[in-house]
Amino acid sequence: MNAGGIVLCGGRSTRMGSPKALLPFGSETMLQRVVRLLGGVVSPLVVVAAPAQDLPLLPTPIVVTRDEREGRGPLEGLRAGLTALPETVDAAYVTSCDVPLLVPAFVGRMIDLLADFDIAVMEIDGFAHPLSAVYRRGILPHVEKLLAGDRLRPAFLFDVVRTRRVQPSDVASVDPQLLTLRNLNTPQDYEDALATSRAAGDIR
Repeated sequence: MNAGGIVLCGGRSTRMGSPKALLPFGSETMLQRVVRLLGGVVSPLVVVAAPAQDLPLLPTPIVVTRDEREGRGPLEGLRAGLTALPETVDAAYVTSCDVPLLVPAFVGRMIDLLADFDIAVMEIDGFAHPLSAVYRRGILPHVEKLLAGDRLRPAFLFDVVRTRRVQPSDVASVDPQLLTLRNLNTPQDYEDALATSRAAGDIR
């Protein structure tokens, strides 16, 4: 299967207090780091930003697209990302830009787990993580229909297409601590993630 990647970075970063995509993480910004890690597993990559959002410098092959309408959540970003991917791409791993501890092997495992499903989404204690998931291009009409009806919760999408709800035990061999799901919402989350990376010798 030819899999690409989509990175959503158009959120408002309200609790963080500054744009997450531009936060420094080692020698990179957080968005640059997530793009680099994801790009080691899948290609091509699409970055989806808000209409007037400033972005750091990204490698030339990266496609940058914008939400058609701002403030409509991940489904709007998913539409923009899937639309921007070339037709040769069968499916895409979708993530936010605030997961600097992303484990590339986790992405590969999720793609394997997609199998014959339309979506493979991480689920923990009954809570789905729509930005740690793989989506087939073929779901785009369903996304469009939900957006047209202002039904903006990803859970609505999971209910209408073949969705595999991946459990922690399914990915324990590649990401036992579920670091890939550790998105950063507050300054304390950011400091904790920096400390984790420094302790691992990943950044200075």
